[in-house]
Amino acid sequence: MILYGPPGVGKDTITSELSRLRPEFALFERLKAGPGRTTGYRLTTADHIEALSRAGGLLYRNARYEAEYAIDWQGIAALVDANRIPVLHMGQVLGASAVAAFPLHWIRVLLWCPLDVTESRSIGRGDRDAEARVKVWHETREDLLAHETEPWTLALRTDQLSPTESANAIIGALAATASAESRNIRELVG
Repeated sequence: MILYGPPGVGKDTITSELSRLRPEFALFERLKAGPGRTTGYRLTTADHIEALSRAGGLLYRNARYEAEYAIDWQGIAALVDANRIPVLHMGQVLGASAVAAFPLHWIRVLLWCPLDVTESRSIGRGDRDAEARVKVWHETREDLLAHETEPWTLALRTDQLSPTESANAIIGALAATASAESRNIRELVG
C-alpha cells in the first residue's frame, strides 16, 4: 500500500484508521538519518543508508527537511513475512514508482488536500516546521504535475472524505485487486 501526498494530507491518520479496521495493515517505518520527527521512523545514520545503497539493499532514498530517508528491501520483507500489509508514506512520485521493484500488488493511493488544509493541519498538530511543510506542499503539487500520466489506483480528497471513508475506499481497492490508471491530475490539484 502506497499513500502518496503532501504534508498534512492525512497519511498518518488514514494509516491509523486502516490498522484499526484491519490489524494486518502496518506502517512501514522508513529509515531516517537527521533531525526532526522521530515517530514512524527507524532512526539510523547517513553512513548506514549509504552502505545499504551500495549493497543494493534500498528501493528508494531521498533527502528532505535536512534529513535523509530510505526504503529498504529488508524492512518491507520483514512486514510481508509477518503477514502484514506494509503501508508506505511517500512524497515523491519517483519513490512511489521505485518501490514497485518489490514484488507485491501495490495499491497506489494519491491523497490530496488544498494548501490551506495543509497549513491548518500542520499548525493544529504543532509542527515546528510548518513553513517547510507548506513549501513541500508546493513541491508535491509540482511533482504530480511533472508526472501527471503516472497511474494511481485511487485518488482521494482528504478534505472531502473522513479518515474512515478514505480507509474503506482503500480496503475496497485492495479487496478488488484494483489496478492503477492515469487520473486527471490538473483537475485534482487545481
